Amino acid sequence: MNMKITELRQKTKSELQKLLQDLQEKLRQLRFNLASGKIKNVREIREIKKDIARILTLLKEQPKSERGRENPSVLPTRKTGRQKADRQKPRVSGERARSDRVERGSASRRLDKGERLTL
Repeated sequence: MNMKITELRQKTKSELQKLLQDLQEKLRQLRFNLASGKIKNVREIREIKKDIARILTLLKEQPKSERGRENPSVLPTRKTGRQKADRQKPRVSGERARSDRVERGSASRRLDKGERLTL
């Protein structure tokens, strides 16, 4: 089918939903035929999946006038580098996490449960 986005933008929401259902059904049939070995043009599956993605994108797209109207008092926030670092899990080396270890000079030992690191 390979529909262009400009062609899709001219359709109404109900037409897009109907087209989406038709393409999803066609994709299901193509996958079934692929599994049974009846299909020759496997590239058609890829094109239908892309058409489905285009339609879903258009259906989820909001007009500029509607953006931010739900709750205008809530502004989007950006995460700073520090906030991202705080929520990251410690990296794992082998079976133990490096954050479990205390290094003193060249020797290192693992902390026991409940033991705190004192510097």
